[in-house]
Amino acid sequence: MTASLERRLKDIIIETPSLMQVLRTAREINLPDWMIFSGAIYQRVLNTLTNRDLDYGVRDYDLGYFDPDTSYEAEDAIIGRVADRFEQPLRDMVEVRNQARVHLWFEAKFGETYAPLTCTAEAPSRFTTTAFAVGARLEANDSISIIAPFGLDDLFALTLRPNPNRVTGGFKRTAQSALLRWPELKVVE
Repeated sequence: MTASLERRLKDIIIETPSLMQVLRTAREINLPDWMIFSGAIYQRVLNTLTNRDLDYGVRDYDLGYFDPDTSYEAEDAIIGRVADRFEQPLRDMVEVRNQARVHLWFEAKFGETYAPLTCTAEAPSRFTTTAFAVGARLEANDSISIIAPFGLDDLFALTLRPNPNRVTGGFKRTAQSALLRWPELKVVE
């Protein structure tokens, strides 16, 4: 990951008030091994590069954390705790998931197996496209940590390519959906 693209991403994040509010609140809640990832991050880059409003197309904020307690009850308690910290519309937009539980429900929802994760930072490496495999965390000193297992080149080049580690029909669905909102994207299969 090049330092200049990482700096650009951090600048975009800092310039997005709603995303910074979610990051600050998530930091205050202090869930174990937490991160905001997926559309909440990459869509801001796409919007910046295509001259759209920073919040265009953003439907949710994926807040992942990692807790070895994989019970539904433990996750549900965290979901409630997080929801209590946000006003509307963010209360309904922040989607909290224990990454240690994903393998328990993923196959039933998406029709493909999913090996257990060992930490939250591992989750983006399983996303369907390299460009969307990105996450961020606001650290105690206000620095922003970026996780991008495939780098940021594809994202900043508006290029969608399948995750080489995940052969799935999900890539085509992801690409088609993204092209409806950002027709400037290039799809490379």
